[in-house]
Amino acid sequence: MNTNYSIDKNPKRSDEPVWWSLFGAGGTWFAMITPVTVLVLGILVPLGIIDAEALSYERVTAFASSIIGALFIIGTLALPMWHAMHRLHHGMHDLKIHAGVLGKIGCYAFAGLISALAVVFTLMIWL
Repeated sequence: MNTNYSIDKNPKRSDEPVWWSLFGAGGTWFAMITPVTVLVLGILVPLGIIDAEALSYERVTAFASSIIGALFIIGTLALPMWHAMHRLHHGMHDLKIHAGVLGKIGCYAFAGLISALAVVFTLMIWL
């Protein structure tokens, strides 16, 4: 039995932990927060179970102007997009569509653009 393994003294750094962490955060947000948001805004308010006055312009603007509201809006827009773009990037590979580095840059640049727009538009509420 040959147990002579060589250990790479200078391993190549990978950027995958960054993308996987954003993928995980986006998947968690999408699985736990998005269904509640859809339930409240898409079902309970239209059915009248929650009073529509609770979502008046003044109250929603006050919520969006708070730090918690701003982070909620940014998280709702940005994190699922990172999840989706990471899934798309790896899904293309699984389907034998090898877009290479250009595909990776395109997917993650789009998620970055959506994240930046979420931050910019949220900041515009504050100004």
